[in-house]
Amino acid sequence: MSTDTRGPGGHSRAAQRRAAKDGHVEMLRRTRRRALLVGAAVVALLVIGTMLMVSSQAQQKYPWHTDIVATTFWVGEIHDPETSDGSQELSTYDSRWMESYGGCDGVRTDAGCQTEQRVAENDYFPSSMTPLENPFYLDLPFDDVNDPDAFADRGTVIPWAAQDAAGNPSLLTDRKYSFMKNRWVKLRKGWSVCYGQIQDAGPALYNDREYVFGHDDRRPASTKYNGAGLDVSPALNGCLGFRGLDDKNDRVDWQFVDEADVPDGPWKRIVTTSQVR
Repeated sequence: MSTDTRGPGGHSRAAQRRAAKDGHVEMLRRTRRRALLVGAAVVALLVIGTMLMVSSQAQQKYPWHTDIVATTFWVGEIHDPETSDGSQELSTYDSRWMESYGGCDGVRTDAGCQTEQRVAENDYFPSSMTPLENPFYLDLPFDDVNDPDAFADRGTVIPWAAQDAAGNPSLLTDRKYSFMKNRWVKLRKGWSVCYGQIQDAGPALYNDREYVFGHDDRRPASTKYNGAGLDVSPALNGCLGFRGLDDKNDRVDWQFVDEADVPDGPWKRIVTTSQVR
């Protein structure tokens, strides 16, 4: 008697069982692939969500100030000898700024200390001198040492002041200490992102707290210098790809950042740590 039992369609039952088994295995493989794809998508969404949350938290801590006109200044510049703040041989935080920096941040000519174009090949450093402090510097219009109102309110106005003074509350009333000097700022212009340290106050005003610390993207109160809201150094000018020294179209977005969040870059070759002098 033959043992080859035929099923529907004339196929042996053994063949049918093998086909069914193969189909089951393929279904398991497809299910596993779908599960892996779904898992990867979930992980990606979690990563994106975490990044957005971190970005949102940073935004809330230190908001962006957008589309702000920036002009260029440099250590050793004398742009108006008739005014008390017309010389960059000193800053609001350092009465011997040029000496502390190591000299003219540029080139000496018959006309005095002049700036020069900065290039990436040299990390945007000056070509004719060796700076002793960070050449990536800037100012913002809030002088927390010499402006009486800014000094009186700095403990509550400056977001990080209370934390910095937690272990030494006397810093809040110490005029030899600035919570603004050396503070890191992130700047971007188009695709260019650079970092710098605050070393002076200005332009034009010295207590524009609503603009500097506001969360509503306030415009600078001063209308001088095309309404500029900050000055940047020649190194930052080159790093950000500015068109000129005082071009009204040289606009940046800027944001305070904690030192721990500053990435490696030419701005970290020399980090300024000196306090008020």
